[in-house]
Amino acid sequence: MATKAPCTSRERTRLAFAHEEPDRVPLHYFDNPGLNQRMKKHFGLAADDEEGLRQRLEIDFRGIWLPYRGRRLHAELPNRQVDPAWGRRTQWIEHESGGYWDFCDFPLKDAPAEEFDHWPMPSPDDYDYSIVQQVCRSHPDKAIYIGGPGSADILNFCGMLMGVEQMMMEIIDPDSPLQDFVDRRINVQLGELERTLALAEGRVDFLWIGEDLGTQRGPVISMESYRRFLKPRHKRYVDLARSWNIPVMMHSCGSSSWAFDEFLDLGISAIDTLQPEAANMSPAYLKKRWGDKLTFHGCISTAGPVANGTVQDVRRDVRQTLQTMMPGGGYCLAPTHCLQDNSPTENVLALFAAALEFGRYH
Repeated sequence: MATKAPCTSRERTRLAFAHEEPDRVPLHYFDNPGLNQRMKKHFGLAADDEEGLRQRLEIDFRGIWLPYRGRRLHAELPNRQVDPAWGRRTQWIEHESGGYWDFCDFPLKDAPAEEFDHWPMPSPDDYDYSIVQQVCRSHPDKAIYIGGPGSADILNFCGMLMGVEQMMMEIIDPDSPLQDFVDRRINVQLGELERTLALAEGRVDFLWIGEDLGTQRGPVISMESYRRFLKPRHKRYVDLARSWNIPVMMHSCGSSSWAFDEFLDLGISAIDTLQPEAANMSPAYLKKRWGDKLTFHGCISTAGPVANGTVQDVRRDVRQTLQTMMPGGGYCLAPTHCLQDNSPTENVLALFAAALEFGRYH
């Protein structure tokens, strides 16, 4: 049986988002630093050749990430990385396959209201927008997105600054200074996104936002808290995307399907991460329940065969996932998170080779 005529990455992704069957499933890729360097070494690429790596793997997506060019708003500290724009702090944590920068100190923990009110935040003017047209010109046939899992991620962002326990208490308090603090940040992000959309001149294909709403077993917060605290704020991002006639994809980790109907009500049409090992997140359940309404992006677990199995295990997992998610379109294959440093290079190569082999429509 003949395969379908080849599509560009942009055409392929737009068809998938529209629940039509393109020539093959669109592919996306994220990795941690150790794996990133191993993959480049495998392909004989320079250590900084991100584009070359994505070309070798036939990745369909490219993001616009604005470099921060403003002055440092938060002072540097010894043995820490301090985000100059937002003040988040991280420290280096070693583990058996490498290491990572983990959030620490929580500078707004138990802070008085006035510290929230005066916490330095950047302006949309503090970012370098020259990258926008550069990305658009460099990738005329790719699917281009703005934002990412860190856009609109209210729970994560606030937890990074005050700790998860305090954040969970603050979101249920209508008098908490966190309310205005969150809205200040949203105003900055929306300003950046709107300016980016204007400069891209119709070249952006979707807006990506995030909010981690699940543990491995169930919801992080109640439906009431989502509807009262988060949903009206997420709506501001969706409204912006609608004004530019582009879809919105929501990143949400863990067992997050309890909120999918709320996302649909907002006008969100695609969901990212889709950890298959979490409760109520199996590909079969998701496809049956929402397959005609939502586009899915993810499903390949970074804690599953790609990390712990053989090449054949990886190929089997990819093939089974594709057989479930492909029919009728509406699926983009991607890892559930950054592929971790403990993923063998050969398994990651097998993942994308299997996606290209089994992910074609006829």
